[in-house]
Amino acid sequence: MDLTTIIGVLGGMAFIINGIVGSGKLDNFVDIPSVVIVVGGTICAVIASFPFSMLKNVGAHMKKLISNKAYKVEPVINDLVEFAQIARKNGLLALEEKANKLKDPFFKQGIMLVVDATEPDKAREMLEMELDAMVARHEEEIAIYDKAASYAPAFGMIGTLIGLINMLMSMDLSQGSSSSLGQNMAVAMITTFYGCMLANLIFSPIAKKLRIRNEEEVLYKQIIIEGVIDIQAGVNPKNIKEKMVSLLQQKRQRVLLEGKGSKGKGKGNAKEMKAGSPS
Repeated sequence: MDLTTIIGVLGGMAFIINGIVGSGKLDNFVDIPSVVIVVGGTICAVIASFPFSMLKNVGAHMKKLISNKAYKVEPVINDLVEFAQIARKNGLLALEEKANKLKDPFFKQGIMLVVDATEPDKAREMLEMELDAMVARHEEEIAIYDKAASYAPAFGMIGTLIGLINMLMSMDLSQGSSSSLGQNMAVAMITTFYGCMLANLIFSPIAKKLRIRNEEEVLYKQIIIEGVIDIQAGVNPKNIKEKMVSLLQQKRQRVLLEGKGSKGKGKGNAKEMKAGSPS
């Protein structure tokens, strides 16, 4: 379980609260009407901006944030090398049995295209079209949180304007109301504080983490595409591994090239992934 998002949000709130308590009273920063304006307004604006078919997946997004089921490419590289060795030894048709055991539909589709002797250009086109469609879906979902991050400060300003208008309309200098001007001004500014905190501590980090998850899945599937095409072309398994490894960070390259990543050979990430990606 990846708890970095939760730890970051809770830690950020703790530091903010600590700063408030250290410089004043926490009660000064609690205003229910301001919370209603910012949170309610932001949620309603997001609902108005996106269809329900996209909004219903918000729960799945939260699960993806804390899920530790990352798209680790080292095991799938080992699987591709194993498949390449089988293909060179027994022919491409020998991969059908292995493909049927794969639980990742994308990996299985790629291997079956090889087994069915699909033209390399056609196979690449089909796999890349599916990858592009996945990226487009992910960007649409991430846009929900980008929009929420822009809406929250805007509704904070709306709440501030409402507070200022009410404050000015209720002022009566002949009755000495100027003595409460500072207090009323502080209440009016609280909504801006709420909006900025909501945008920068919750929505923007969520959008960033979802982009990281998307990049992990894109790399994972790009490696599958390149590996599948090379297997079909009869490329040497060693060359396939070197090519796939070159796409990784240097530290991860050393682990694979030194053989430390081969422990899970045949039991790679592709077989662990459940049918249907989080996209």
